[in-house]
Amino acid sequence: MNTKQNFAVIVTSRNIFPAQLAIQERLNISAKLDELGFGFILLGEDEVPNGAVETYSDAKKCAALFKQRRDDINGVIVVLPNFGDEQAVTQAIDMAQLNVPVLVQACDETDATKLALGKRRDSFCGKLSLCNNLYQYGIPFTNTTYHTCHINDDIFTEDLNRFAAVCRVVNGLRSARIGAIGARPEAFQTVRFSEKLLQASGIKVVTVDLSEIFSAADGLKDDATDVRNKVKAIKNYGKIPTSVSDDKIVKQAKLSVAIDNWMTENECVASAIQCWTSVQQHYGCAACLSMSMMGEQGKPSACEMDVAGTVSMYALNLASGDKPSGFVDWNNDYGNQRDKCVVTHCSNYPKSFVGGEIEISELDVLGESLGRDNCFAGIKGRIAPGDMTFARISTDDTLGLIKAYVGEGEFTDDPLECDGGVGVCEIPGLQGLLDFLCRNGFEHHVAMNRGHYADALEEAFGTYLGWDVYNHS
Repeated sequence: MNTKQNFAVIVTSRNIFPAQLAIQERLNISAKLDELGFGFILLGEDEVPNGAVETYSDAKKCAALFKQRRDDINGVIVVLPNFGDEQAVTQAIDMAQLNVPVLVQACDETDATKLALGKRRDSFCGKLSLCNNLYQYGIPFTNTTYHTCHINDDIFTEDLNRFAAVCRVVNGLRSARIGAIGARPEAFQTVRFSEKLLQASGIKVVTVDLSEIFSAADGLKDDATDVRNKVKAIKNYGKIPTSVSDDKIVKQAKLSVAIDNWMTENECVASAIQCWTSVQQHYGCAACLSMSMMGEQGKPSACEMDVAGTVSMYALNLASGDKPSGFVDWNNDYGNQRDKCVVTHCSNYPKSFVGGEIEISELDVLGESLGRDNCFAGIKGRIAPGDMTFARISTDDTLGLIKAYVGEGEFTDDPLECDGGVGVCEIPGLQGLLDFLCRNGFEHHVAMNRGHYADALEEAFGTYLGWDVYNHS
């Protein structure tokens, strides 16, 4: 991500424990966050004794500082160098009303065999008391991998990076504006969704009819600067067969510019598009390339007006630090290798999701029924091997909730002949996952991203957004 993440930090203490513990761990957490490239906001040593929050008066000062800097704060990190003061910490967070994720860390004993008064921390016990208070106040929080750990431990570095991903997902989704461009294809009841359930989590859906996009595209001149720049970008984006005429490329460029402009005007971070059959029949090209290029620029776009699928893609983008997500069908078995399957789409894959050379040409399956001359702009390529995270959210109107599943696997280099954007993936326990999807009414679409982020997504979806989430990993 280009934007630096900043964390509000609360170092707490209790006066019967050595003050030096709080002073040292305050230095340690500051150095660790700086080392990882994160900003931080915390009270100075001249504002509260030893720079630690211990009393109600300290809590008020802490809350006032956080309120003043609320627009800069992505999450809260609580450090317990010793038992700490659970009421002061909880009150500070409650009064600040930041509504961001909270990470609770407690420090290991300096020497677990020497627990005489003056040497012991008791943060092991204090963490339980703090978490009890947070629970009572209804403040959701994230735990560390180990109940206690040193700030300089590698495992805590992993905890911090995972927490940063959680913050990106939660904060990003709570303010997301998703473009819904066109209507869903009539044949796909699969992609129906609830705007109201998404809105309850802060996700706003902005709608537009395809006719408005077509009209804006038709109104652009061939030699307009935006159109010329887009044509150049298209020709540099992938391999285009010589059989494709320049007028087809220009036509697609105008569609891309019209969609880009609408997305910018409406401040949308992602989109879902009615990618067939209206755009081919009434405009004369496919939307896949437009969607792919937006995805490559960090604005994921889902096929077949699957808005919930778009939210899944955007969540993966956020978790991964803005790596482009792909949008695929769980499409075919891979013979008797039951933990492997084929994923494919026409496609709209961003080129870095493919991980290799892409071809930009006519859609294959739709081209057979709609005419290949109307179907230029499909992205074709084989997904390169590597680690992968998959995710899907679904608005369940019957139950009145948002549900999700996440998991991890890998793309393989197993042989495959198939049209469009294709790949083979391996997921341990795949048959159990597919059974879960069938029994719980999940869609055939799923979002995928390179790398492993399932735990961060599970924490963001479940702990902070209150969704019903299954982690297959």
